[in-house]
Amino acid sequence: MTNARDIVLGRVRDALALAPAGETAVPRAYRSGRTLPDEERLALFTDRLVDYKAQVHPCTADRTAEVVAQVLRDRGAARIGVPPGLDTGWLAAYDGEVRQDSADIPAPRLDALDGVVTASAVSCAETGTIFLDGSPDQGRRALSLVPDLHVCVVDLSTVEVGVPEAVARLVPERPTTLISGPSATSDIELERVEGVHGPRTLAVVIRTDV
Repeated sequence: MTNARDIVLGRVRDALALAPAGETAVPRAYRSGRTLPDEERLALFTDRLVDYKAQVHPCTADRTAEVVAQVLRDRGAARIGVPPGLDTGWLAAYDGEVRQDSADIPAPRLDALDGVVTASAVSCAETGTIFLDGSPDQGRRALSLVPDLHVCVVDLSTVEVGVPEAVARLVPERPTTLISGPSATSDIELERVEGVHGPRTLAVVIRTDV
């Protein structure tokens, strides 16, 4: 007796058999290589983040710990999670409980955290998108999705103008998470609901001199 899975896979095999042999060249004539001065790039990125209802906190690198701690205090975050490779200096002014994440911790247990602090890989100013690539200072995807607050530290030097420029800085083999504001969706009456698929609050600490 043939099941639905066999039918679908059979059709895929038939389609592949009929496909022309060899690789097909994909045209990539889109714009790339765009740049903007730091001030304009920061202004554009900030504008997009605010439009997505993210909180934006620009600061110099030497104030990272101070600003991160203030953001966490303002949100009442007494217990936070961090990826194993996060710069511990960023938490020097925070007096709450810090739990280092690991793959051995079941994802549901991350819900006990008040928030999470991570770094970032690259960002796109034009779309207000932050890319995480699973590096040690960013952690696994669950860590940035389960807690209700995500404090993400972004170096201005990693903010590119557009999507092509940002994607070019990524390592294709790494798992990539794209964040454009706090998690949000709309119900059938187009009422915005936040925190359904990820953090309800996204706070972006932009280090302007790094």
